[in-house]
Amino acid sequence: MAIPRYDEIQIPALKLLSDGRERKLREFEEPLATHFGLTDEETGRMYQSGNGPIFRDRISWALSYLSMAGLVSKPKRGVYQINEEGLEMAKKPDELVSFIKGRIKDREPTRKKQDDGVLAEMDEQGSELTPEESLYKSYQEIRGAVYKEILDTILSKTPREFERLVVELLQKMGYGGEVHNAGLVTQYVNDKGIDGIIKEDILGFGRIHIQAKRYKIGNNVSREDIQKFVGALAVAQSDKGVFITTSDFTKGAKEYVEHLNSSATVVLMNGMDLAEHIYNHNLGMQTGRTLEIKKLDGDFWDRMQDD
Repeated sequence: MAIPRYDEIQIPALKLLSDGRERKLREFEEPLATHFGLTDEETGRMYQSGNGPIFRDRISWALSYLSMAGLVSKPKRGVYQINEEGLEMAKKPDELVSFIKGRIKDREPTRKKQDDGVLAEMDEQGSELTPEESLYKSYQEIRGAVYKEILDTILSKTPREFERLVVELLQKMGYGGEVHNAGLVTQYVNDKGIDGIIKEDILGFGRIHIQAKRYKIGNNVSREDIQKFVGALAVAQSDKGVFITTSDFTKGAKEYVEHLNSSATVVLMNGMDLAEHIYNHNLGMQTGRTLEIKKLDGDFWDRMQDD
């Protein structure tokens, strides 16, 4: 039998979790291999690139989508447990795949318009895509799935850890330069509306003030939240502020920032932007697989005499 696709693994994986037990990734392999009737050769088959077993990787993707759809919880890193909603969906296996797709789409913070446009155009082209375009489309979809996993992981941590994370991220992005200990997380109680500070120079004349809100997807930051932050910047005599959230901003919040007449500049970073910056600046990330695609060097071959 062919190794099942990750979406074919979702239903039996969810049913396996229906006993309520916590399971690690490796604990899914044997029962799922038995369910699909796979041989030892098939379960141990590796990617041609050498980057791990195919079956285990597909189980991991199946569990990631179950988690992103809110059907499976992660009480600890690398540990999966079904929740009440997952138990209900396990009774309706025919609806599971479409439910997961819809839930993930609903939970997704605003994506950059240019990314949406490129992927939509590729979906319309379908089988007309070149192999390189198909690879790019898959790459973008994988990145999107990892972004969602980043946000889910952040939401499983404490608000205090989120404040530390965003301060570290801004330093990774180059803010603070070579200043030693440029990033500061403010005291947790009575922080006066400022969660973190980045010193831009050694003497601390230039400072970026940060507000961080670890909100669930759909619980968007309001105009009032931004107004309070602008007020906090005024008290701190700061002209630079970054408001970062795991969710998104309401239309009123975005319009308020666009028409802000104060001397302060405020930048908004929503969940999708946050996940993208974490991904791009390699904060808490590791490379899973590298594909190298080569093409002919035209100058090299053109120097040869044609027949």
